[in-house]
Amino acid sequence: MASLIPGFEYDIFISYRQKDNKHDGWVTEFVDNLKGELEATFKEDISVYFDINPHDGLLETYDVDESLKEKLKCLVFIPIISRTYCDPKAFAWEHEFKAFVEQASKDEFGLKVKLPNGNVANRVLPIRIYDLDTEDVKLCESIIGGVLRCVEFIYAEPGVNRPLKPDDDEKINLNKIKYRNQINKVSNAIKEIILGLKTETEEPGKEKIQKKEIYKDVKKEQIKEVHEKPAKLLTRKLLLGSIILAALVVASILAFPKIFKRDSLETLRTKDKISVVVMPFKNLTTDTIFQAIIQNELINSLSSNPEELIVRQLNSITDLLQSESPSQYALITPSVASVVAKKLDASVFISGSIIPTGAIIRLNAQLIDSKTVETFKSFQIDGTADNIINLTDSLSTLITNFLIISVLKKEVSPDIQPYKYTNSPEAYRYFISAENAVNKQDWKSAVKLYSQAVEIDSNFHAAAIFVSVNYGNLGLYNEAKKWCLMVYKKRDQMSVMDKIMTNWIYAKFFETPNEVIKYSMGSQMLNNQLPVASWQLGNAYNELYQYDKAIAKYEKALEIYNKWEIKPMFVGNYTTLGFAYHKTGQYKKEKKLYKKAERDFPDDPDLIYRQAVLSLTEGETKAASEYIEKYKSIRRVNSVSDADITTSLASIYSEAGVLDKAEEYYRQAISLEPEAPERINNLAYFLIDKDRNINAGLELVDKALEFSPDNYLFLDCKGWGLYKQGKYKESKELLEKSDSLKPVYNHRIYLHIQEVKNAIAGLK
Repeated sequence: MASLIPGFEYDIFISYRQKDNKHDGWVTEFVDNLKGELEATFKEDISVYFDINPHDGLLETYDVDESLKEKLKCLVFIPIISRTYCDPKAFAWEHEFKAFVEQASKDEFGLKVKLPNGNVANRVLPIRIYDLDTEDVKLCESIIGGVLRCVEFIYAEPGVNRPLKPDDDEKINLNKIKYRNQINKVSNAIKEIILGLKTETEEPGKEKIQKKEIYKDVKKEQIKEVHEKPAKLLTRKLLLGSIILAALVVASILAFPKIFKRDSLETLRTKDKISVVVMPFKNLTTDTIFQAIIQNELINSLSSNPEELIVRQLNSITDLLQSESPSQYALITPSVASVVAKKLDASVFISGSIIPTGAIIRLNAQLIDSKTVETFKSFQIDGTADNIINLTDSLSTLITNFLIISVLKKEVSPDIQPYKYTNSPEAYRYFISAENAVNKQDWKSAVKLYSQAVEIDSNFHAAAIFVSVNYGNLGLYNEAKKWCLMVYKKRDQMSVMDKIMTNWIYAKFFETPNEVIKYSMGSQMLNNQLPVASWQLGNAYNELYQYDKAIAKYEKALEIYNKWEIKPMFVGNYTTLGFAYHKTGQYKKEKKLYKKAERDFPDDPDLIYRQAVLSLTEGETKAASEYIEKYKSIRRVNSVSDADITTSLASIYSEAGVLDKAEEYYRQAISLEPEAPERINNLAYFLIDKDRNINAGLELVDKALEFSPDNYLFLDCKGWGLYKQGKYKESKELLEKSDSLKPVYNHRIYLHIQEVKNAIAGLK
């Protein structure tokens, strides 16, 4: 029988060790009972793969065959977790459990699925039949990539720990669970997962599946090489795009302080961890066991994250509560809870209530600052009484994720540290790694890491936008625009800050700096103390060659950083201002600026580039030589090619007005890569634009166009050369063609076209 979803072999795969079924047939009995419950739960027939025959290729001594790989293509994987199952040498562990996780992580749904109630579940649904050692729990969690959340089938008495049987009395069982109820929980959990998967395959989910196909392309590392562009400044500015966008995120969030509490958890961290106490929840139901279940489950779940959280254990909480509130927790007021939390040296305590509303049970939880007794985060989740453990698991996931992300924020730059864009710690870790790659200008790694974050959380809009930006940084504008449009279509479903980011990047790829300025000005109108918004405005003005306006915005950004007593996010805050100073002849201000930049960003090649330009401009040849040698050394350490370095040196001399030396280096770059049309065009444009030899420049650009007839930069170069020869009609045609082929707005091309139009108008 096939799966409910086309393309899958089975709905459910049962994985177990033969040792756990051999003696009393526990697993066989469990599967029989589960099948009966599934028949009562689903209208459709559910296909279950369960190997009852030990000779069906599943023995530990057998090899994996292709048929098993096909059987593993299932919707839900149920491992029967026991002491013997947690064995990396076992067949079931290596070739079923690990193999499913790896296979499901790469299929169209991924390992985790969004449930109809909005929660997220793993497609691995573990059944635990024995208490496990800590090492075994960690071993399981290393495979599934998160907390081990099992449906328990464990019977416990003093000195007894065995699989739960149908006839066991839940009143005697210390775990207070009934076999029939646990079977029902498994069936209900399976139903939620399958409904979540089926929802994704329906019409509203088509876009999500398309996105995952795009992410698969990223995994295949189909990223093209980017060649040097002749407009060096434009290229360098485009490379800053990802950091500009990251800055915009900050601007947009800072603009809405009523929505986001800055540093709400900053003071609650102890040595990069948060210490937590879980108080007994106020129980308004008639089932007295609920209070103990919820407190125990929350403590156990939070304790599985020792790297980020310090969780106080139950005994110490109980002892202190009995001394502070002897009336058996009936009056655990916030002040009493605060006293207990402080005595346990916990910065946060979790309090809550269990409220019956008809057939529904509502769990409310609050995270409260132990010192101020201020609630800084609340959670609410609804369900049924017979599903109380799953409800508690869902609540625990929400709380754990929130607390872990609050710790992880310390790993990002100070500008964006207080904020998050996802509820998934796993996605946020990829986001942090991607930010680190951006800071190193490793755009290729950033693309992969951001896309991995989006794969985990499909609503992580900021990360998806950053994929777009970094494709742009790589020069892969088709991919960049595809991702941009994919996110842009969802802008009406986004939060305010995501919408601002989306409109901003859309303007970068599809509109002009004027629209970029409009969105940036919107942020500034809401809050004029945003350094990144000011800097971003400066970039837009720079791109339009409006250097005086750019300077005012750049200086404002640095003033705010100085006020905050932190250094800017990256060196571009200095080099872009330095460039604008240079273009307006303010060399003294430029030199002073670079001295401060040296302290914040020593040995940064972009800074050294600008220092070399300034030294040459002022005739300080010795200092310039030192900067140039240092620049070459650093770029070689970073594995930059000799041709790229030589082209950069040509740009340095060209900007400084040392044109003979610039031409020498442009020619040297061609000798290093004689078949590279970009190198040929660099020299061609230099000869034409600087009026050194227009005819020679046109001959060179024709050679470049033989390699790439539709390269918009080559066409601009030739059109500009024809304009300088007075061939206005031919020039206009080429420049307009160049403009139509450009991937993003190019102000230089725009100005060239205006020059030609003015020349033609002057002839009439």
